[in-house]
Amino acid sequence: MKDTVLSPWLRRYRTRPGAGARLVCLPHAGGGAGAFRSWASLLPAGVELLCVQYPGREDRFGEPLVDDMGEVVSRLAGELAPWLDRPYALFGHSMGSAVAYELGRALRDGGAPGPERLFASGRRAPADAPPGRVHLADDDAIASELLRLGGTEEEVLADPGLREAVLELVRNDYRLIERYRPFPGPPLDCPVSVFLGDTDPEVDADNARKWAQTTTGRVDVQVFPGDHFYLAPRREDVIAALLRRLDPALLAASSPWPSTP
Repeated sequence: MKDTVLSPWLRRYRTRPGAGARLVCLPHAGGGAGAFRSWASLLPAGVELLCVQYPGREDRFGEPLVDDMGEVVSRLAGELAPWLDRPYALFGHSMGSAVAYELGRALRDGGAPGPERLFASGRRAPADAPPGRVHLADDDAIASELLRLGGTEEEVLADPGLREAVLELVRNDYRLIERYRPFPGPPLDCPVSVFLGDTDPEVDADNARKWAQTTTGRVDVQVFPGDHFYLAPRREDVIAALLRRLDPALLAASSPWPSTP
């Protein structure tokens, strides 16, 4: 457990002291660090995985939720700082993409090294995301939204206890992301790779390209088969695509993934 819980906000499921780089993953609304647990065994020895654990979920269940982007980013920047002793990339899915973007800027603006690359998955660019009011809706409407996106089983929402817990988390996180507007300041200067599912109702390849607004670096877009939660069934393809975009010098020679697109 000591190797897993690095701080209240960070989890590491496999220690790799010789890794040349770190990949920091930030989950979606309602999600926890466990969403990326399986990635630890799929990444090569040259990349160490760190996963963000928001308050109120998994092993932080019962802690007060946080619904303010500024507070989340500030806390994360402070707790991640000791782990920036080697190059790192940020991978965020859905809400996590926006958190990752602001986190990368906060770290850089605070004097820490900026990310080598931002991976933004399943979300429009911060300035392009339409305003939302899901967090103001009743429980039935939020449950319908979860089913529309495809990431929650109907059986979970049919259980009264699970439903209450899930909807509390989701309402909190929607309140965070729907009230968020991009913070002032210069954009990133690293490359940004945008990943999405081809049937995602939230983002398509055309509006995904608007992530170009977030960086002075290069932006590329890759579309995978699947809906908003394409990550789970396509995890091996996603990790292969991710590794192809990282600096090959940081990868272990034993990487199981091809070195060409």
